[in-house]
Amino acid sequence: MATIQPFRALRPRPDLASQVASVPYDVVNRQEAAALAAGNAASFLHVTKPEIDMPADADPYSDDVYQQGATALRRLRDEGTLIRDAQPCLYIYALTWRGHTQIGIVLLASVSEYDANIVRKHEHTRPDKEDDRVRHMEILGAQSGTVFLTHRDHHAIATVVQAVTAAPPLVAFTADDEVTHRFWVVDDATQIQALIAGFAANGPLYIADGHHRSAAASRVAAARGLADAGFLAVSFPVSEMRILPYNRIVRDLGRHDAAGFLAAVGERFDVTPGKPTPSGAKQFGMFLAGAWHTLRARPGSWDPTDPVARLDVSILQEQLLAPLLGIADPRRDKRIEFVGGIRGDAELERRTGDGVAFALHATAIADLLAIADAEEVMPPKSTWFEPKLRDGLFVHLLE
Repeated sequence: MATIQPFRALRPRPDLASQVASVPYDVVNRQEAAALAAGNAASFLHVTKPEIDMPADADPYSDDVYQQGATALRRLRDEGTLIRDAQPCLYIYALTWRGHTQIGIVLLASVSEYDANIVRKHEHTRPDKEDDRVRHMEILGAQSGTVFLTHRDHHAIATVVQAVTAAPPLVAFTADDEVTHRFWVVDDATQIQALIAGFAANGPLYIADGHHRSAAASRVAAARGLADAGFLAVSFPVSEMRILPYNRIVRDLGRHDAAGFLAAVGERFDVTPGKPTPSGAKQFGMFLAGAWHTLRARPGSWDPTDPVARLDVSILQEQLLAPLLGIADPRRDKRIEFVGGIRGDAELERRTGDGVAFALHATAIADLLAIADAEEVMPPKSTWFEPKLRDGLFVHLLE
């Protein structure tokens, strides 16, 4: 059902891959990116965060900054740091972190199928962030960031992946965050066709992360009149996806003091002392006034037939954050912070202060698929995917 295309990737010379590979542009600020790229001219952050090579007062959304990124990309090509495959290929990309491995296929997904919702979405996008990615693509003449997709497990796809990964990888390195990255080039015509056929028989693709990148690719293709354009993506099987919780901190208790707030919460949830043990759906850890409490949602307080309403993040929002703390729009309210589950409960304890923190159970991948299939939208900051992809390992040149 989904159409995938091989492509001629621009990718690092194997011995330089660990120097090129960088964290995604949107997980670091200018200062953090500059520190990570310091002393490393090969870092792909010179392409994706080009403001690090500009004066400190440079507007990161100015044409000069985008042009600096294009200059950095040309330099990496001219120096031979990045090389381009002579023929269209697919690629196998494996990430291993804390004993968990997920193996995906790097490909071009179809822009027209994105527009038709065969590549399915679960988030709204912001026009300003789309505009940024559109300008970056246009001025670079390339897609430098990989959209993170998932697909339902399929025997034909898995068979090719198993065969390819039986050989040693072309590239293998462990990054500073202890994630091991490996990739293989699939240049055998029979294997490429088997993967194409497998995806065609398998059903839709789902965006896990990268909604702004894929939306921008659609806009660029439309502006160029390219009906069969593809966008750079890597798709992992659903069974290998790992989602961590996305926790919440609210800076203050609004009209309540701590005792009054705890009493108000007790009118809506079953409350017991201590953290949830074990963690499970429909229950929340609440850190308030230096102590943990377990909140359990009461049956009947959510609609189990609604794929959005039954999410833990939705229950917390509708039953607590909005009515008790006045957080009506968590996307824009500056009183609320979102903390990726990778940081652990200690980060919530450290940052809560006079407010309140909530440790959530991770959203299930099945819920993400159900929401995308229903053409619904998840609440903001519902999922935190680990491990993260690295930028710079695969680049798609626009032609």
